[in-house]
Amino acid sequence: MFVVTEADATAIRDVFDQEGELSAAIELRRRFPGVTDNTKARAWARTIAGWKPLPASPCSVFRVPCSVMRLRPGLDR
Repeated sequence: MFVVTEADATAIRDVFDQEGELSAAIELRRRFPGVTDNTKARAWARTIAGWKPLPASPCSVFRVPCSVMRLRPGLDR
């Protein structure tokens, strides 16, 4: 198991779009040395290349502080 950051995903997507699946698999293996199987690396590179970046949160778009809303206001721990 490994965690793919947005920066990793963007780099893999860019390589996939510019140079193809094999190069994206090599980039994935470069970033995640624990991935040793080329077949799995190619499948994961295809999966990551298909991801779309998450939309910006409303807080960052409108530049307002986000607050946490309590689901049960009367319960304090």
